[in-house]
Amino acid sequence: MSDRHVGQVAERVHTIVADIFSSLDRILASVVACYRASGTFACADLAQVRPEIFACLRGSPGVVAGAGVIVAPGVLADRRRWLEWWQAPPEQDPIFLDVDLDPDSLDFYDYTAAEWFAVPERSRRRHIVGPYVDYGGTDTYMLTFTAPAEVDGRFLGVVGADVRAARFEALLLGVLAASPTQITLVNAEGRVVAANSPRLPAGALLLDAGADLRPLDGVPWSIVTRAGDRATSRG
Repeated sequence: MSDRHVGQVAERVHTIVADIFSSLDRILASVVACYRASGTFACADLAQVRPEIFACLRGSPGVVAGAGVIVAPGVLADRRRWLEWWQAPPEQDPIFLDVDLDPDSLDFYDYTAAEWFAVPERSRRRHIVGPYVDYGGTDTYMLTFTAPAEVDGRFLGVVGADVRAARFEALLLGVLAASPTQITLVNAEGRVVAANSPRLPAGALLLDAGADLRPLDGVPWSIVTRAGDRATSRG
């Protein structure tokens, strides 16, 4: 595997990730402006953020499956917890995701325990989770991108986007297909994010002691290369 092919894949990954976080930065800026302008930050104020959420969904049709703001407990004046989260069904207008936020309910959704919320809260840095099966939403493999929202040191919550793993991989197919040998993008747990082999679908656990692993800067993923011809590439 040449460094040229690895470099091309790495560059494409960074471009895609940067585009997704750029959309989240615009949502984040809107949240911060909304918070600063509000005398008492309330649930209704988040309607001002929806144009940026919808723009994120429209800007990457078929790629971004959902986007929005997940508010830290106690930040809103009128709600203990809140998800201003919208999903983007194919060829439909955004749909609000209604979840059970009552701690006394059997179906209570404690988002504060989720990695995509807890890690940015602790680190105050961007985070990427997945691929994982989104059983509660689309039942497909997802990647979740989140970034912390804070004002003057106060943690407000996170802004985030769910990205379909299959569509993320599709954005990489051009550079993956150009590689003459097997090349795989994996997360920190060794789960496949994307690959140029049909034997390595998103979410599969890569077990290959003979592979060459190269971490990517600024992204919790690595490029794994393997000598020898790959199996038939994805079309």
